[in-house]
Amino acid sequence: MSEKEPTAPRSGERITIREVAQDAGVSVAAVSKVLRDAYGVSDALRAKVRASMAKLNYRPRASARGMRGRTYTIGLIFPDLRNPFFADIYAGVNSALERTQYQAMQGVNTTSGALNITSGALIEAMIDRQMDGLVVIGPNMETQALADLGARLPLVVLGQHNHAGDAFDTVNNDDQLGARLVVRHLVANGYSNIAMLSLSPQNSSIIQQREIGYRLEMMEQGCGDAINILRETQVLRDVQVSVRRLLSGADRPEAIFCWTDLMAFEAISVATEMGLSIPEDIAIVGYDNTMFCDLAQNSLTSVDQSGELLGLQAARLLVERIDGRTTAEHFMVPPRIVARASAGTRTEQE
Repeated sequence: MSEKEPTAPRSGERITIREVAQDAGVSVAAVSKVLRDAYGVSDALRAKVRASMAKLNYRPRASARGMRGRTYTIGLIFPDLRNPFFADIYAGVNSALERTQYQAMQGVNTTSGALNITSGALIEAMIDRQMDGLVVIGPNMETQALADLGARLPLVVLGQHNHAGDAFDTVNNDDQLGARLVVRHLVANGYSNIAMLSLSPQNSSIIQQREIGYRLEMMEQGCGDAINILRETQVLRDVQVSVRRLLSGADRPEAIFCWTDLMAFEAISVATEMGLSIPEDIAIVGYDNTMFCDLAQNSLTSVDQSGELLGLQAARLLVERIDGRTTAEHFMVPPRIVARASAGTRTEQE
């Protein structure tokens, strides 16, 4: 038999188990045994088959999906689990799935930097496990990468304001309006020198919309000269250092708008350690209205974006996608301010 040229992966086409067998120079049955991790498969055969699978970018789901049908599992991908707001989203998803056959499996994406389809190991792992669809929360991905993912399986993205035709559904809070509501609330309570503690790197459409809302409302309220956006990572130690530097400066702001409650709690902690009174010396506002806002030591004014409702709608849309809907839907939750003591009326404090 003459030596054949290596088979190159075909972009956009599904690789079959027969092609893997041909590339590896083994039988289809042998490839099947490797896929099933069957007893009696030698290490040499396993290595040869897996090398061909990797070269051809073969995924077991690609050939098995039509024959095996649904698995009644969906994947949830969170950016992290430190933020208590994600627990609200998860509760909403589970509530939506209670009367269905579906089970939600969650994963946490710890990849730093922008994800794409080739480097998203967690996404590929969920696809390999034949999830019927995915809900991706707060993705650190380009819109085109999300569109490519949506072409492979039903997809709903929570926290993504950029659309891509009918490739995927989105569920969002009106983040620009939410930031505007914060500035309006603070100005109405007597604050004008309002800083914003935002996120770095700034590659999330959520962050972009909140910063836009903050800037626009500061200008409309006549506070444009006081616009001050401080961007920091989600590493709590970095947040603490940045807040301490901000509060130690000669032009200490009257109020800080934090892009998430998690950062706001750290800001409260730092301010307290520095001997500052809240809100007499510094007002603090968060975003998410998580359960810890109500604790007396926090009493944090925050933007409620109905995390449970966001999760519920994401799950609903995904099941509809799995059932065959192909036209994209984009669900938007209106935000509201929940006022507490951390941003009380300034004129009453003086």
